[in-house]
Amino acid sequence: RYVHLTNYSSGLCMPEIAFMAAYERLDMLLNDAMYGILFRDINMQRTFCDQYFSRRICAFAEIIINTGEDNYITTADADEAAHTVIASQLINESFARLAGMKDELIGFGHSFEIDPAREDTLLREFAMAMMVRELFPKSPIKYMPPTKHKEGDIFFSHAYDVMSDLVAITTGQAIQLLGMMTEAMHNPFLMDRYVALKSASYVYRGARHLGEEIRFKPDGIVARRQREVFDQALALLEEVAKDGMMAAIGKARFGDTARRPDGGKGLEGVVEKGPEYFNPFLEILEGAA
Repeated sequence: RYVHLTNYSSGLCMPEIAFMAAYERLDMLLNDAMYGILFRDINMQRTFCDQYFSRRICAFAEIIINTGEDNYITTADADEAAHTVIASQLINESFARLAGMKDELIGFGHSFEIDPAREDTLLREFAMAMMVRELFPKSPIKYMPPTKHKEGDIFFSHAYDVMSDLVAITTGQAIQLLGMMTEAMHNPFLMDRYVALKSASYVYRGARHLGEEIRFKPDGIVARRQREVFDQALALLEEVAKDGMMAAIGKARFGDTARRPDGGKGLEGVVEKGPEYFNPFLEILEGAA
């Protein structure tokens, strides 16, 4: 069985890590400037530049990237902020394509994080997972398990994770991260990981073709929820187009977290290109696209 090698290309060293990953022939990298900006307080001017160069390397080496929109709904409410995930994924798609990446290499992230105390959350999770899958039909979608609403009850946590696995296989998510029943208690033991793998294998085997057999009503909860989220995402994209991405981040439009263009780590490493600026490596990478 082929085991994919995966690592993070984030923080202040996105291009450097991407180069090392290409040199060592890694298969997959988490690569998203927005994650660094919002959750690691990396300067946005610095990391947007770094992201472009690192994604040029990933495109050249055919490394699959994962984006980090799933993190937005750990700090913001997953139900209310669902549209920010969709809007950011569409923006991330544009960034990736500008860097020469093929759809098959862009793994968009989202997660199963709606508060389970609410009614019909499974249908709303189906709506979101289906919409992401349909928006990016050629891309390997990364689906994160629930973490935010786990409180230490291992039996509930295990059932909660199984529901996430069921939505994942039914909607055709491609990169499935498995939840651990001991989430919110301690770092998972090997036995915890075995239990997660065993239950996920059962769900994936037992529901392998479930998505091909069921259809949701065109006027039902799922369809209405998809239309609602997409309309909100479109409105946010129009705001970003009008005011700019940095202004949107400054207004905490993503992840309920605000950052400034002149704040965060790494700004001292950003300089304006001079008229004689020459980067042979970037020219080679752009020419290879």
